[in-house]
Amino acid sequence: MSSIEQNLGGRTALVTGATSGIGRAAAIQLARAGAQVIVHGRDADRGGQVVAEIARAGGKARFVAADLADLAEIRRLADDAGQVDVLVNNAGFSWFGPTADLDAATYESLFDSNVRAPYFLVAALGPRMAANGGGSIVNVASMVATIGLAGAAAYSGTKATLTAMTRAWAAEFSPHGVRVNAVAPGPVHTAADPARIEAFGATTPLGRAAQADEIAEVITFLASPAAAYVTGATIAADGGRTAI
Repeated sequence: MSSIEQNLGGRTALVTGATSGIGRAAAIQLARAGAQVIVHGRDADRGGQVVAEIARAGGKARFVAADLADLAEIRRLADDAGQVDVLVNNAGFSWFGPTADLDAATYESLFDSNVRAPYFLVAALGPRMAANGGGSIVNVASMVATIGLAGAAAYSGTKATLTAMTRAWAAEFSPHGVRVNAVAPGPVHTAADPARIEAFGATTPLGRAAQADEIAEVITFLASPAAAYVTGATIAADGGRTAI
């Protein structure tokens, strides 16, 4: 990929859940590609660290705190962000365990975080992108939207919903120049449960889990002009797990 194709200079990117893991890596990569990045999260200290890391590398970023479980906070985040060219819906969480063990409050929180928050962010920002002549929305889904994994029924449901919304949003917004895609990671090394991630990684054809930077590369590609003819797609970044 040429530097011209990767260039996001002059564009603004909002990355939700950008203080750790895939979101943090995506924020740093997008800034490296030239975007001015709005780093979203709930922890101002961690957000400040990401902004400082981007600044040390010569990039531009600012932190905006918001609780995406609150619709008013979602609207405030969208208003604070203003006109964005790239939206990365990364914020969310997972829950694994027997179906009968999931309480109603956690179930609702899963769907609020993984489905409702990206829905209403797109509702706020998608029309602005369309009115501005274009943009790119990248949703972070998961391989569990495709494969059957015991203990992941509710989490899988949230990510399958997100991939379905990705296709519908592509149909709605792409005629106005807004590309909407998803990346579906497999197991990724993060701070959460390293033993489980290692075990999942061993089941992939590549025999390992991904690093967050490897998923961020796919997000940056989808956000960039290099993916100008890609919309409505869900790109598997799972070490081949969903191919077998």
